[in-house]
Amino acid sequence: MAARVGLTPERLTQAAAELADEVGFDQVTVSALARHFDVKVASLYSHVKNSQDLRTRIALLALEEMADRAADALAGRAGKDALTAFADVYRDYAREHPGRYAAAQLRLDPETAAASAGVRHAAMTRAILRGYDLTEPDQTHAVRMLGSVFHGYVSLELAGGFSHSAPDAQESWSRILDALDALLHNWPTA
Repeated sequence: MAARVGLTPERLTQAAAELADEVGFDQVTVSALARHFDVKVASLYSHVKNSQDLRTRIALLALEEMADRAADALAGRAGKDALTAFADVYRDYAREHPGRYAAAQLRLDPETAAASAGVRHAAMTRAILRGYDLTEPDQTHAVRMLGSVFHGYVSLELAGGFSHSAPDAQESWSRILDALDALLHNWPTA
């Protein structure tokens, strides 16, 4: 039956990513995907190993999509302009694709992680930080700080944490990026 509906690992991954955005990443399983395509679960196992394999594929797709968007947004930018563009890609992707964004947070095994677009994310973050003249280990500290702030803000915003209070969430986001830029320009010495 799977051959009749034209299932491939890529098509299944894309459909699972769309399902994650609709119902939540936690709800995506091989069984849910089989129901989506109206096929037997067993027919999907020639394309994906299990639900964990499917979830990993969604994570890799999300990391790749975000890295592609970030690379486009960063082209020709430096300093605060690059920082803001990168941060906005992260936030916009999470708002457009909440299930995929959640998938991108999946802990990958070291071998898979090393071959993933997560490496591109780290390289782009470090490229942004070169504009702030940070050296190691401060550059690593700054990468971790930026990831923590972006993920924390986006997670709270997706959970509705800023929807019922003033000032506007966009105003707070802009001020946070201003503060990060100022901090990166004035990084504390050890």
